Amino acid sequence: MSRIGLDDSLRIWRTCRYTAIHSRPRPGENGLKIFASGCICKTSDTLKYKGLQARARSLAMMRLTNHPREIKAMEHVDHILIVDDDREIRELVGNYLKKNGLRTTVVADGRQMRSFLESTPVDLIVLDIMMPGDDGLLLCRELRAGKHKATPVLMLTARSDETDRIIGLEMGADDYLVKPFAARELLARINAVLRRTRMLPPNLQVTDSGSLLAFGRWRLDTSARHLLDEDDTMVALSGAEYRLLRVFLDHPQRVLSRDQLLNLTQGRDADLFDRSIDLLVSRLRQRLLDDAREPACIKTVRSEGYVFSLPVKMLGASL
Repeated sequence: MSRIGLDDSLRIWRTCRYTAIHSRPRPGENGLKIFASGCICKTSDTLKYKGLQARARSLAMMRLTNHPREIKAMEHVDHILIVDDDREIRELVGNYLKKNGLRTTVVADGRQMRSFLESTPVDLIVLDIMMPGDDGLLLCRELRAGKHKATPVLMLTARSDETDRIIGLEMGADDYLVKPFAARELLARINAVLRRTRMLPPNLQVTDSGSLLAFGRWRLDTSARHLLDEDDTMVALSGAEYRLLRVFLDHPQRVLSRDQLLNLTQGRDADLFDRSIDLLVSRLRQRLLDDAREPACIKTVRSEGYVFSLPVKMLGASL
């Protein structure tokens, strides 16, 4: 038998290593079969080269064992940033979300939040309202005005007053949760906000992004997310106001119940005494200069909900 040279050995080793790493086992295969079927060398000396054979077998078995784990590692894991000055709450929330498959980072205040976001993007921010220094409302407004304006924000508040909660939504928050809360509910709300952010419901996929929607004296720039009047004067909208207006513009001249509006804008059903949609409609009417006593745009349908009464026209791409 002829001896295997150094160059041949290296070539065989590279081939076996590539095969062991990149071959996906079929049902019933083991590491040795992957090694044997993957080798392209033909001499019996090659197959008897014990050191290479054992090394390739070991790699193949490692690949077989770790394959599901490696696939899982390749999947995107949502990264949640928790901003709360209460150490116990942020650690409990962080640990619970980790146990449920999310990646978490916890910080204590706005300064730490800004520092972290400078270098690391996140998928969602859980933001407490009542914090020393910059409170959650100020931080939410700052996020919406900067480069993180597209990052979803879920606000935590110890206040049960409806007005305070609607202020949070007007500042651009995507949802809110009142303390004390169940960790399971927080997880459900996070997942709902992430789903809503990444995929609009089918009945909202009517208008294209980057277009101008015209109605009455107004145009909505869906790229910049603001209103333009007939003199091209810009009117800024909060995140909650923009989402509500988009729902109305995608469903013109159709009655929408409060439950439907709340579900489409915030991804949840209305509680029995929840008036947040009524307050948000009132705020949106003010933006549109719509008289609440005799509204021309958003009309109240008694015992049913609201209807956007004006026709809507798509003008094309915005600049």
